[in-house]
Amino acid sequence: MKLADLASRQLTYEPRGCTQDGPLPAGYQPLEVERRLGAGDAAYRRACESLMTYGPQRGLGLRPQATAARAAVGVEVLSRLVVLGVPCRIVWAVETAERTGFGYGTLEGHIESGEEGFLIERRGDEVYAVVRAYTRPGGWLTRLGGPVTWRLQRVAALGYLRALQRAVREDG
Repeated sequence: MKLADLASRQLTYEPRGCTQDGPLPAGYQPLEVERRLGAGDAAYRRACESLMTYGPQRGLGLRPQATAARAAVGVEVLSRLVVLGVPCRIVWAVETAERTGFGYGTLEGHIESGEEGFLIERRGDEVYAVVRAYTRPGGWLTRLGGPVTWRLQRVAALGYLRALQRAVREDG
């Protein structure tokens, strides 16, 4: 699987964009985890910069390749999970003084079907990272894995949060 091949692939799920604001849809395995990263403008800026340049994915060892250096709607992202290619397309992105993040959805060839969203939020002076997802099996491997697959997704989400926490601390 090559990054250049992703433009012709279709998203594999509906509805789209629910990890940004809406309730997570029925028929999928929901996931939502969050962690306080710090406080103040500098912590917010560092967390946002790491997030929007795929820092959490790199921190988890996924070696992401993307069609743009910064997350934006329409950007294709190909990560590697051991030997598996993990193809996604960014379906929403937001960058404001209070909330920054993006969500990407699975493309044909992904082992799951659904969406994963990543947000940095300011709550007063506090800075939080949030990972929201809704997925279901996209192939035989994840159908066979069932609960193990969902557990691994939760472990990965917590790993994303730790990577963001490290980025805030290392730059501070």
